[in-house]
Amino acid sequence: MLLIDFQATGETKGDHITFGWKESRDVLAAIDFIRRTRPTDRVAIIGSSLGGVAALLATPSLKVDALLLEEVYPTIEIATRNRMENYLGCVGRFLTPLLLNQLQWRLGVSASQLRPVDHIGDVQCPVFVMSGEKDRNTRPADTRMLFERARSPKQVWFVPNAGHVDLHQATRVDYESRVLAFLKQM
Repeated sequence: MLLIDFQATGETKGDHITFGWKESRDVLAAIDFIRRTRPTDRVAIIGSSLGGVAALLATPSLKVDALLLEEVYPTIEIATRNRMENYLGCVGRFLTPLLLNQLQWRLGVSASQLRPVDHIGDVQCPVFVMSGEKDRNTRPADTRMLFERARSPKQVWFVPNAGHVDLHQATRVDYESRVLAFLKQM
C-alpha cells in the first residue's frame, strides 16, 4: 500500500491545487515508484475525489490493474457549478463562468483540460465508479456520465446515505465487501 499527498495538500509543499492537472504528475510518479520497487506486484488505485481526477488526467494513461474512483467530477464546469449552487443557490450557476475564466491565468490550466470524462475511455483496466447517493458536489448524474464513458469491465455503485468522501464511513461492511470483491477480479 502506498498513500500519497498531492502538491499543495497534506504535508507536501506547493502553491495551490490545480483540480487534478498537476496532481496527475504525482500519481504518475507514485506508479513509477511502485513499478520500479515492486515490478511484479499487481497495482490498484483507489482515487477519492481529487485523487480520482488526477488518476484519470494522468498522461500517458496509468498502467494499473484496477481503478476505483470515488466521487470524481466529470468536468470542472460541472464540479464548479455544483459547488456554487450548493453555496449560493441558483445565483451560483450564473457566477460559475466568472470562476472558470480565472483558471488559465491563475493556475495555468484551462477548463478544457480538466475533463476526466474525456479520459476515462482510455483506461485499459477494470473500473469501479462509486459515489454517495446524497453527494451534492459530485451528483449521481455526474457519476453516471463518467460511468457511461468507461470501457468494460466496469461497475458503478451509489452508496446509500453517503455524501462526498464518506463512502466507507457510511456503510463500512458493504463498502469493504464490494471493494474487496472487485479487487479479487484483478
